[in-house]
Amino acid sequence: MTYTHSIAVPLSWEDAVQGTREALAAQGFGILTEIDVRSTFTTKLGAEAGDAVGDYVILGACNPTLASKALAAEPSLGALLPCNVIVRRSVDAQVTTIEAIDPLTMLELSDSSAVREVAQDAAARLRYALTNLSELGTATRPSS
Repeated sequence: MTYTHSIAVPLSWEDAVQGTREALAAQGFGILTEIDVRSTFTTKLGAEAGDAVGDYVILGACNPTLASKALAAEPSLGALLPCNVIVRRSVDAQVTTIEAIDPLTMLELSDSSAVREVAQDAAARLRYALTNLSELGTATRPSS
């Protein structure tokens, strides 16, 4: 089993980040956290490390309704929230890659039917968000 759903789109870095935010919002996800990996690496490890990772942001996406159901079923699942979505582009790339965690990976840790339902719903919503992003440009490599 792969643990992410991934697409690569011929969008600029800025357009891909904005499009990702909009596609997630359309599926009921808000952004709780945002980590600018390039900036962090540059600050903590130096410019060379930041340049090596390229443009790279981790968006912590949360659909409150689904998170509430998941936590009601198994409070420890909070350790797996929010759903991380990454937008990344190396310096010489022609495309921007967007990857979302596959919530179905939670099923490897829980056999709860309530968790299964939430994971399936979240996975469908994230896949739909990525499909919508691919419509902003021609996706070059859809997966999952």
